Order: sequence, then C-alpha cells, then structure tokens
Amino acid sequence: MPLEIIRNDITKVYVDAIVNAANSSLLGGGGVDGAIHRAAGPELLEECRALGGCNVGQAKITKGYKLPAKYIIHTVGPVWSSANNNEEKLLADCYKNSLALAKEHNLDSIAFPLISSGAFGYPKDKALKTAISVIGDFLLVNEMTVYLVVYDKAAFVLSEKLFSSIEQYIDDNYVEEHPFNRRDRLEKRLEQNEYYLEESMLLPMEAPEPIKIHKRSLDDVVKQMDKTFSQMLLGLIDEKGMTDAETYKKANIDRRLFSKIRNDINYKPSKPTVIAFAIALKLNMDETKDLLLKAGFALSNSSKFDIIIQYFIEEGNYNIFEINEALFVFDQSLLGV
Repeated sequence: MPLEIIRNDITKVYVDAIVNAANSSLLGGGGVDGAIHRAAGPELLEECRALGGCNVGQAKITKGYKLPAKYIIHTVGPVWSSANNNEEKLLADCYKNSLALAKEHNLDSIAFPLISSGAFGYPKDKALKTAISVIGDFLLVNEMTVYLVVYDKAAFVLSEKLFSSIEQYIDDNYVEEHPFNRRDRLEKRLEQNEYYLEESMLLPMEAPEPIKIHKRSLDDVVKQMDKTFSQMLLGLIDEKGMTDAETYKKANIDRRLFSKIRNDINYKPSKPTVIAFAIALKLNMDETKDLLLKAGFALSNSSKFDIIIQYFIEEGNYNIFEINEALFVFDQSLLGV
C-alpha cells in the first residue's frame, strides 16, 4: 500500500528509511529522537556530529546502524507557538525534504512519525492534516511505500469538527445486527419508569423514514450484468477519462496489485480494494454499490466501516488519505489493502 497508517514502535519498522523527528543539533534528545539514537547505537551519534546540525524544515540522512531500517532521515520540526510563525510551511517542508531525500537515494519505503506533535507542542490534528496532505501529494506523482507510524491511538487525532460529524452520522445510521425495534425499546423504558409518554407522542417515532430513490436507466443496469469486476472497473476508468497510474495512485493501490487486476479478467478483490477504486473514480452511491455487487459485496448499516464510507461519498469528499485517517481513528480497516 503506498500510504499506510500503523501502530508500532518506529525503531522496529522494517523499511529502507525511518524519519527521526530530531532537534537542530542532531545529537539526540527525548521522545522519538532519543529512542532512535538508543536503538541505532553509538555509531549514529558519531556520524551525526559530522553533519553540523540541521535547520528547521530541512533534512539530512545517515546510516541506520543497528536499526532494521537501512537509513535514518533526520528532520527538524517547528516548535508550535501561535500558528503565525510559518509553522505550517516549516512542518510541510520536513515531509517534503525527507521524501525528496528518500527519492534521491532510490529508496522504496519510508516510515514517518507524526513530526512536531510531541514535545514541540504542534496540535496533533493540525500535524496530521499537514502530514497526510504532503505525503498524499507526493504519492500522486511518485512510486514509494510510505508508513505513518503512531505509537498509540492517543497520538493520532482528527479535527474535533470532523470527528463529531462522523460520530453523529454513525449514531444516526448504525443498526446493530439484532436491534430491538422502537416500540420494544419504548415499552422497556415505560416498564422501568424511565419515561412517560403519551400515546400521541409515540406516533411520530413509528413513522417510517422516507426512502431515498436513486434513478438509473434500465440500459445502464443491463449493460453491467455480464461484466466481471475487472471488466467493469476498466470500463469505468475509460469512462472517467483517467489513466491507469492516476487511478491506482488515487486509490492508494500498489501498482503491482493493479497490474494483477488488469491482467486477470476474473480477479477477486477485497472489499476495501473495491471501495478504494470507487473513491478514486469518484463514483456516486449507486455506482459504488454496483461495483461492490460485481465483486460480491454490499454496503450495510450494521457495519461502521460501511457507514463511514457512505458519509464521505455523501459529503463528496473523495480524498482517500483523509478517509483512511477517519477509518484509522474509528478502528476500521483502511482502504487500498
């Protein structure tokens, strides 16, 4: 997967390079910086001494020594003060310059911590937004596997507005597999003397919700009946006027996986892969359901994963990296797997 969010200790990740959120001296410190120096061993400190420090937003590379990673890319993030001291640009530069170094050294994989979000005090939701934006832009034009590594979930925070909005949408739409109907719940409450409701107050709650009708022509439905998933996907790519590379990058799909799908007419994808392509192609809800059905899947209101996907499609937000942020926070599978 080109961009994957994982919970792990960054010193234990097997990649070509890990990124160290360093201080300007490059001589070690607390947090991620100290952990990397301890895990790499004293040889790292000797090499860092010869680098002469590093400016905020810039990046320098060393060997990985005792780490599983071959290299360490050291970058110095900004200290948060008031958002008026160019912090956002400097933080973006940390990611841009680290990725540029990785590309310059022909690296295939790199793992980042959430830079500046610890002792440097950068708000975690803002730090996350910058990281996802810069990494996402890079991956749309480059081939590389990038990991965003968080030690625990508390280090990974959506904006309060987005989190609340998704949480409310889930509350409004989530249906458990074996729910009581509304009358059962009301009767239970009455028995327990929790509420007293007049009969007239029950009627509005029993009224069925209006059914949303999505109109499609019979020709559109019939044309898709005999196609396999692979044929339908390739046809949609052509209809949208997109290239293969543009499609799999926007779907956060590895090029090799896309090649398998293109070359195997009967390829059986996973559900997250199907939805990833639906997001990349900006399919509406009907089109997404059709593509899922072709692969043997469906959306369900008893799945929080499915409801979150529906939320973003209805909002018209097809940024797969932002969708994966939300899926990660709500402990769901990520798209593009």
